[in-house]
Amino acid sequence: MPALIPTDYTAEIIWIGSVSGAGSIRSVPRESLTLTFDGAMEEGRHAGRNRASCSRVTSQHPKGTEIANVRQLCIVSGEEMDQIAADLELEALEPEWLGATLVLRGIPDFTHVPPSARIQAPDGATLVIDMENRPCNLVSREIEADRPGHGQRFKAAAKGKRGVTAWVERPGVLSLGDQMRLHIPDQRQWAP
Repeated sequence: MPALIPTDYTAEIIWIGSVSGAGSIRSVPRESLTLTFDGAMEEGRHAGRNRASCSRVTSQHPKGTEIANVRQLCIVSGEEMDQIAADLELEALEPEWLGATLVLRGIPDFTHVPPSARIQAPDGATLVIDMENRPCNLVSREIEADRPGHGQRFKAAAKGKRGVTAWVERPGVLSLGDQMRLHIPDQRQWAP
């Protein structure tokens, strides 16, 4: 019996980017992205099967501990980006500032898609949602550099709307305009 349920929700890839390994989290736009089990081949900062633990998991692992890399990609919702931009009094929130790998449009409440859900591209390339990607000061700095006076409010404006981290379950190629289908775990909500 399948453990994942295909839903009727699909999202269009409206933006693709990659982050170099150098200091900034700023993304560079791309037309397509080649995915391997190590993540996006074009991605320098978050690629690889392993990574050093960061502040997100210090309750489980001391900072810098080698762990599996389940944050190979940063995926955000175009709809949620529009909400954040409005709260920041900006015409638009640029994906580059977020260090985004993908911007999707079409899945409501995207940041709260359940962990372990999958989004699958037409060629079968599949990404596993790890968890909500919390707002951080690195993004605030990128916004502030381009739009002084707006970056400081990012963390509050983006709470619950920052998107998710994900890892590659099945390699493939993602391109602008591709439709990705959402598959969710077949389980009841946790109720201890």
